[in-house]
Amino acid sequence: MDYTAITYDLTDGIATITLNRPEVMNALTTGLRRELLDALLRSHHEARVLVLTGSGRAFCSGQDLQDAGQVGAFDLERILNEEYVPMIKAITDSPIPTISAVNGAAAGAGANLALAADIVIAAESASFIQAFTRIGLVPDAGGSYWLPRQIGLARSMGAMLLGDRISAGQAADWGMIYECVPDAEFAAQVRARAAQLAAGPGVAYRGVKTMLRASFGNDLDAQLALEARLQGGCGQTQDFREGVAAFLEKRPAKFAGR
Repeated sequence: MDYTAITYDLTDGIATITLNRPEVMNALTTGLRRELLDALLRSHHEARVLVLTGSGRAFCSGQDLQDAGQVGAFDLERILNEEYVPMIKAITDSPIPTISAVNGAAAGAGANLALAADIVIAAESASFIQAFTRIGLVPDAGGSYWLPRQIGLARSMGAMLLGDRISAGQAADWGMIYECVPDAEFAAQVRARAAQLAAGPGVAYRGVKTMLRASFGNDLDAQLALEARLQGGCGQTQDFREGVAAFLEKRPAKFAGR
């Protein structure tokens, strides 16, 4: 697929997808979602880590309310089920670690798109806005799932009912994101985090993602059994053998990702 609304770069095992409609703050259209889904699925097979970011001054401003052919006639249930759900699932079900590099404003579905990633790193000037009630809608794109688990019910209610702007610093303090980074250091920090993950133990990373996402629906016995099963698999990997050897030899491990 040729991309016009996003860019895709694969370097040193790091797939970087950039939402590329800066003139409208990277607002989401049917075309952009189609391209993004294609690129996300592509990264599953080509990369060892995924970075999702935006071009210009915003990460993503959410749904483009002027999307051609849909003005005044949004079939929102269909759009969510057919276009948003596959896109969000391609992030949450990715077999590789995913990073949202939030370079600017993330609003509405754009905020929740960012929060779908495994790790969210935001520039200090970035912000998150659950803007849905401002236009008479409820949160979507997984926001009603992520936020209560990340910041609790009281803060989620306030953020979604009031639609307040939440700064990157406040989001980090609340536990909504992993880290807030000064703007001047943001790009370098994202590169460093992505490089660290790209050089890491891929099977173990997949196990971490699986067990943490399963933990919300499991009781203790089920979670302990899942830990044992996944640990058993990791114990058979080349990465585990290399990790132990590196530890005993007092040198950095050179993981192969398998």
